[in-house]
Amino acid sequence: MVASALTTILLAQENDAQLLTNNCAFCHMLKTPQFFELQNLTAPAIDAVVFHVKLAKEKSEEQEAFIVDYVLNPDVSKSICESNKVAKFGMMPSQKGKVNKKELEEIANYMLAGYLQGSFTVMIKEMQANDKIYALSNSPFLINSDSLPHFTKLLVLNWDKGGLDLGKKQKENLMKVGKETLRTVKCIKKKLKPLTDEVSEAMIDREDPKSIEKQLKKIAALKLEATRMHLKCIADTTAILSDEQVEYLLPFWQYAKTTVIQTIIFFI
Repeated sequence: MVASALTTILLAQENDAQLLTNNCAFCHMLKTPQFFELQNLTAPAIDAVVFHVKLAKEKSEEQEAFIVDYVLNPDVSKSICESNKVAKFGMMPSQKGKVNKKELEEIANYMLAGYLQGSFTVMIKEMQANDKIYALSNSPFLINSDSLPHFTKLLVLNWDKGGLDLGKKQKENLMKVGKETLRTVKCIKKKLKPLTDEVSEAMIDREDPKSIEKQLKKIAALKLEATRMHLKCIADTTAILSDEQVEYLLPFWQYAKTTVIQTIIFFI
């Protein structure tokens, strides 16, 4: 009896795995991608899909329902990935007529139970840690912490999400805030670089720290100006958003990262 039940389970899993291969493998990588493979993907790997679904939906039944609905009725407003990923991969075409709802439910269950491998989670965490190090080393701000998010970046990644539901006027006003902030910060960073280079060279040459006091004061003044702009950006952005929209965005901060360059390109 036990052997028979086990055989049934194994056959069901084999069938679900075949359904996933037949319907998803043409676009989505089924194995856990290596870091060097990420840039060459034509669609998010299944591990990445499961990562985002579990991040966006708490209950397993909600996760399954989302996968089924999205595969049959894809729309940018439903996307749970960052908006820059939608721009990179494009919208998934509807699979109506190619796979039925029952098959999708089996595929979704198999994905949610068997994917998001430990190695992929480790890689994501390493990428997030590297992003934080990169952001800190290139930041012109006095305060760098998750409790003071860069809302411009955060909005770029979630711009078209239905859960955020930005209105046309809101987008126009947010674009103005983003452009003003980035223009000012970019200018400050340009002024900071030669000053920080001078400080580094002085230390390499074993000069007296007092000899670079003038540069340090200029660096401090510029970083103070950048920090004030950062805080103004947060205040201006959150004033445009509703309480519900701000609440929607905050959980994404620890996961949704992008580079300053990507953000600048979006707003220019």
